[in-house]
Amino acid sequence: MALIQYLTQVQFEFGAIRLLADECKRIGITRPLVVTDAGVRAVGILQKALDALGALPAAVFDETPSNPTEAAVRAAVALYKKGRCDGLIAVGGGSSIDCAKGVAIAATHEGPLTHYATIEGGSPRITEAAAPLIAVPTTSGTGSEVARGAIIIVDDHRKLGFHSWSLMPKAAICDPELTLGLPPKLTAATGMDAIAHCMETFMSAAFNPPADGIALDGLERAWAHIERATKDGSDREARLNLMSASMQGAMAFQKGLGCVHSLSHSLGGVDPRLHHGTLNALFLPAVVAFNAGAESVQKEQRLQRMARAMHLDQPGDIGEAIRDMNARLGLPKGLAEVGVTPALFEQIIDGAMADHCHKTNPRLASRADYRAMLESAM
Repeated sequence: MALIQYLTQVQFEFGAIRLLADECKRIGITRPLVVTDAGVRAVGILQKALDALGALPAAVFDETPSNPTEAAVRAAVALYKKGRCDGLIAVGGGSSIDCAKGVAIAATHEGPLTHYATIEGGSPRITEAAAPLIAVPTTSGTGSEVARGAIIIVDDHRKLGFHSWSLMPKAAICDPELTLGLPPKLTAATGMDAIAHCMETFMSAAFNPPADGIALDGLERAWAHIERATKDGSDREARLNLMSASMQGAMAFQKGLGCVHSLSHSLGGVDPRLHHGTLNALFLPAVVAFNAGAESVQKEQRLQRMARAMHLDQPGDIGEAIRDMNARLGLPKGLAEVGVTPALFEQIIDGAMADHCHKTNPRLASRADYRAMLESAM
């Protein structure tokens, strides 16, 4: 049986941050902890959120690392409990939103965070007791504001997924105005993350036609606007469409992701300095080529349909088009450029084989397959 479930309340417009206090009232949050990072504070977006809260008392945790960690979750939980908070507001990119989801678990559930990881059988252990969360994205990439999962590096250095409908934000405030000042390289990397979500979930074999339609539309929007948004950060139309594509990718990936994310999750755990969206951009061409041999991809003409959304002549053009786009966006040409060496391959493959996205790829990858993908992405 296919489970098709949509999703949460989304406020989507320029200036939507003004609705933050109203959403807290609707959900019943009276003492929020705002989870963010130093960069969001520095550019003034945190203050916009605090101003929108008005008289509502709020504590602030602004130490989210670029890849959220179990240690950061613990530090935020301490503030949550000290402030007697009753809910969370995440203001930032996917890292801040995922960190807040970790807090939603750890502040309300007993035991170590790993006990609730998906690959440890932890999803059913996450209950409705999880702290309510409002998500305010400031990048257009992860779509975590409308997703039921979080990715966190735990104390043993594994990059693990945590998935439960109880982690779904009670509200998403998608305000493209908050992305207007996003630097070009971060715009490019997060935008390619959104494209990877749309492409991978569309290639997944699971039966979910609504997700397929959302993903394909999101791919078309992101592919048409990512270069414009990167080269002119003040392009409001491009920013709006890229934020929509990010949201759509996450609305769709309840269907499942695949080898791109298996590899990027694993490599991100091996070297947390590497940006998740950049890694997805580098792995996409190799995984698309691998997935071309999947029966479901061929039967449903999935590569042909993606090529049309990208305005390409042939499905075989997709990989090269992605490489060309990466180059135009100023992203690295390959893994070697970001410091990855073949000596890391076995460790990366170990993590990819164990990742929760491994089994939802349309074609099950072997260790040899993963090694070939890594070599192709170098």
